[in-house]
Amino acid sequence: MLANMACSLIEHKRINTTTAKAKALKQFVEPIVTRAKQDNNQTTDGTRHNRRVAFSMLRNKHAVTELFSTVAEKIGDRPGGYTRIIKLGNRLGDNADMAMIEFVDFNSIYNAEEKKAKTTRRSRRSKAAAQVEEVTEEAVESTEEVAEVEATEAEAPEAAAEEAQENDEESTDDESKTT
Repeated sequence: MLANMACSLIEHKRINTTTAKAKALKQFVEPIVTRAKQDNNQTTDGTRHNRRVAFSMLRNKHAVTELFSTVAEKIGDRPGGYTRIIKLGNRLGDNADMAMIEFVDFNSIYNAEEKKAKTTRRSRRSKAAAQVEEVTEEAVESTEEVAEVEATEAEAPEAAAEEAQENDEESTDDESKTT
């Protein structure tokens, strides 16, 4: 269980779990991170040994690669205390104490995502407003065209009525001439 939780912590940089599991996970992960940090500071000596020890504890190739590449580089200057436990309160179903365990130096990832989300929302709103303006302009143009067509159609019946009257007059004139 601890190996799976450690792999999830390395992959996501923060996980939510019970307080007891978070404390046990902290004791499990810190020595592995120390090995990754030592391996990152050394040259080629011991590279395989530290990786093999980490793999024997984690049993996940992708987690070991992530640990030795990104996590070790980010935590390299820190002398210890690589993780932090923040208590969240009680779980609704069984009232268990919940906590969030995270790597200390990876807070910028989550803060940057929140800022990006806000800026994209603003740009979407402005695009939507521009589209609304375009739609309203098109609607105004189409109503003007409809008004012109209606005016032409209104003139057409009047002209047809005048022609009908002329035809009636001509037909009455023709009838009077014949009779």
